[in-house]
Amino acid sequence: MSLQSGRARHRLGFIGGGKLAGSVVRGLVRAGFCPASAILVSEPNESTRECLGKDTGIALTAENAEVAARAEVVFIGVKPGVVLQVVEAIAGKIANKLVVSLAAGIRVASMEAKAGGRFMRAMTNTPAAVCQAATAIAPGARTTREDMSAVREIFSSIGFVAEVREDQIDPVTALAGSGPAFIYTVIEALAMGGSHCGLPPEVSLGLAMQTVRGAAQLAIESGLSPEELRQMVVTPGGTTAAGLAEMEKRQTAAGLTAAVEAATARGREMDAG
Repeated sequence: MSLQSGRARHRLGFIGGGKLAGSVVRGLVRAGFCPASAILVSEPNESTRECLGKDTGIALTAENAEVAARAEVVFIGVKPGVVLQVVEAIAGKIANKLVVSLAAGIRVASMEAKAGGRFMRAMTNTPAAVCQAATAIAPGARTTREDMSAVREIFSSIGFVAEVREDQIDPVTALAGSGPAFIYTVIEALAMGGSHCGLPPEVSLGLAMQTVRGAAQLAIESGLSPEELRQMVVTPGGTTAAGLAEMEKRQTAAGLTAAVEAATARGREMDAG
């Protein structure tokens, strides 16, 4: 499928412009993936619509049907509980179109039962807004190889992309979709530790944020495993060893693992199909 087709007025359309879909839109504009005028978003909330338009310069509407009719690729960015309702309402306008759901829990088969679009799923996260997304894409029964390539191209412009089976999307939702909240909790806890030990709160928070950012960037660029990178910092009997021992005592790592597992289980419960 060519995204350069002149058959549609807009290359990309988003139904929903809230936190996640809005982050993707902001990232695509920031990355220069396509002109802002080539993106059309429907969003019922006026203040959300105005904010997104001010930030990006994209085309906006309050009507889902307008996006479904005028966009070449349609993204469903509404809450999981209303996805099937939205799909059913626009069914007549998305036949044979590529439709990508950003929602957790709702299976492709459930959407395919409501309309004739070429449905697939993409689970991404809010760092998309700064072109640092972690995204996994999964095909549906009608998805073509060209569809997968087109969606990979879109999300590659705003971060890392992996192709997975749909039955792997729930752990992706937990790890990548919910993961930023877990990391913000880690940042907050590190900063609080610094403050408890005498640092001004703003200094402690700044150091914590940059430490997490730097550690992630080194992990990406070095190609080393987390264990190898950890050993580069640890000196027997030193400060890092003392801190890691306390984390082990309090089962910090186990808690983070459990958070991903709990979020995965919740995602599996959300399937309306």
